[in-house]
Amino acid sequence: MQQAISFGTAALDSKSLAIGDPSISRRRCRIRKLIVSGALGVTAMLVAGCGGDSDEPDPELVAQGKQIFRFDTFGDETQWTDTLRLHEVIRTAVDPTTALSVGLKVDSEALPPAVVQGIQNGSINLKSPDTTVALLKLNAVVGLQGKVEVVNGKDTLTRVGVTCALCHSTVDNSFAPGIGKRLDGWPNRDLDPGAIIALSPALDAVKKAVYNSWGKGKYDPRFNLDGQNGPQVIPPAYGLKGIHRITSTGDGTEIAYWNRYVGVTQMGGHGTFFEPRTGVNVTNGTDDLISSKLPALQAYQLSLAAPPPPAGSFDASAALRGSAVFKGAARCASCHSGLEFTDANVRLHLPSEVVSEPEPLGVPSYASRSATKMYRTAPLRGLWQHPPYFHNGTAATLEDVVQTYNTRQSLGLTAAEIADLVQYLKSL
Repeated sequence: MQQAISFGTAALDSKSLAIGDPSISRRRCRIRKLIVSGALGVTAMLVAGCGGDSDEPDPELVAQGKQIFRFDTFGDETQWTDTLRLHEVIRTAVDPTTALSVGLKVDSEALPPAVVQGIQNGSINLKSPDTTVALLKLNAVVGLQGKVEVVNGKDTLTRVGVTCALCHSTVDNSFAPGIGKRLDGWPNRDLDPGAIIALSPALDAVKKAVYNSWGKGKYDPRFNLDGQNGPQVIPPAYGLKGIHRITSTGDGTEIAYWNRYVGVTQMGGHGTFFEPRTGVNVTNGTDDLISSKLPALQAYQLSLAAPPPPAGSFDASAALRGSAVFKGAARCASCHSGLEFTDANVRLHLPSEVVSEPEPLGVPSYASRSATKMYRTAPLRGLWQHPPYFHNGTAATLEDVVQTYNTRQSLGLTAAEIADLVQYLKSL
């Protein structure tokens, strides 16, 4: 979920911390380790992680961030359990088959041999919610953390929370569809987060209808704040090293900004997010379970490289010709520039400059709901891996992307040039 913690010294107020002041980023780049008192009174050890421009991160910090990314809920059980009561639905009505059908994934490496054998020989019932509870007890459901206690002699799910990995990890399907080794940073485009939220018995029919309208691979990270329904595709969390504007609207200058935003305003984690440009001011709980974890979380995300294209997935000769089209007739390189194929570090673009609007179904411009009111140029590494394309998913394939540009920008590309350009994009 593109796709939220305190940085700086005790003299800095919470407002400047929340919006990711570039001066703070520069100071953190010059300081490798600093003990600070955050605005919310939390003391933490911060190690610089400056959008990929600093030295290589401490391996221990990256390892810590990996654990946070995969398993830390920031205390958001108060939202998913106490408010939405999803633990009640999961333990009574969500069997593994249903869970897989809405895009939840299972980490095969967390499964003991007896469970692996039971799934293979059919002795484990994948149509029973009790099996889902057992998987949660094993910490095997990607992005979900469950507390399982014995109640009246039976393992019972009593609390549940979500982690970053719910939306921004998938699995390689090496064991079975939806079951395999984790692929952190890969957007889970099979996930139907709206359908999962809509299972809550605490929601009314109107909100459930909105959530159920999103579909797989989409989420609206502003709906619960502005009430407008315009779901966006779940973005990758890999390939972000060296890129300072990591969301589609470039609201913050580093990953920590968006981690704080999502952690507080979407996941329901304990802490504060304040953004004066949009008027969003959310505090959950009386403690801060997010701020001290942002440096490590960012370090781990910056360590996730974009996946290379699979062998044989594109025509190399056509891709070579397509490179010339990319730099020439298609004019792609005027914005998709540099090693990461984006000019996001130096400028943002007005909605009138992009081809992904207007939004589907007459929804207001997504940029109009953001802090910048503009869009960044998306980096292209690993592009082959995550259709649909554009922030709103209006292009189902790379062919659709190129055709959209060709039509709306009157590029005059021939059919052969379009085909070659698509092969080049698949090679990135």
